[in-house]
Amino acid sequence: MTTTAVTVPFRFFALHVVRTVRLGPSLVRVTFAGDDLSAFFSDGLDQSLSLFLPHPGQDAPAVPVELGDGWWQGWRELPDGVRAVMRSYTLRALRADAHGRTTEIDIDFVLHGVEPGALVPAGPASRWASRAATGDRVLLLGPAIADNRAIRFRPPAGTDLVVIWADETAVPAASAILEQLPAGTRAQVWLEAGRAGDIQDLATDADAEITWLVRGPGTARGAETGTGTGAPPALDAIRDAQLPSAERPYAWIAGESSAVKELRRHLVRERGIDRRAVTFVGYWRRGLSEEQLREQPE
Repeated sequence: MTTTAVTVPFRFFALHVVRTVRLGPSLVRVTFAGDDLSAFFSDGLDQSLSLFLPHPGQDAPAVPVELGDGWWQGWRELPDGVRAVMRSYTLRALRADAHGRTTEIDIDFVLHGVEPGALVPAGPASRWASRAATGDRVLLLGPAIADNRAIRFRPPAGTDLVVIWADETAVPAASAILEQLPAGTRAQVWLEAGRAGDIQDLATDADAEITWLVRGPGTARGAETGTGTGAPPALDAIRDAQLPSAERPYAWIAGESSAVKELRRHLVRERGIDRRAVTFVGYWRRGLSEEQLREQPE
């Protein structure tokens, strides 16, 4: 008899907050830990995660008792205002012990509408992150295999230029990518920030030119609620840019869906980059909450 071991690529992790750090007026980093993390494995980069958060007054996120293959339907059937808030985030960093077991992970949250007099009200994840405290409990759907399909940054062999654009919801992913680019990799990077105070010093060994595009107060995108004002400043900036010459460029663009589509069209049609060498990810869509976006037909 032959026995085959099958490893499930994604699983649920019960975690708690161990600390928070305010990175800027619109950014907070939350560090999570938990015994379950010993089974968390990821190669990083733009690793996507699903985070389940409690509503105010709950001490833990409400999810189905059985988190098997039918968890999605079970979660949807819980009453509104009871079922856990689910939001997609990117792994910013992880730390492991001497045996390679993950001990902590970081997730960066963009805060929308939590400041007094905000034009757009805060969504549930922004409210939670702005008040997160040591011991707060969450649930995470994440990878149990380091190289998994929720990592999308995959430049082809022979890539000689990496082009990156990210709005603030994708800056954590772009930052993790930059940190792991090999020394000498040429990269042209545009990152959006709602405020000048949200600009971060990013570490990279790559030969990277990083341009921050600041929209200014009152122009927050509202990724959680699907609202927001102002066209992306990236398109004009990239159209006006002189890209370094390259034979095999690769582009990774992520953020609001309509902006991502415009930028992809520009890179493919006007810049001549092979469409197969452009990874584009719509992290959110203006006018739709994440729940509504997930229910859209493919």
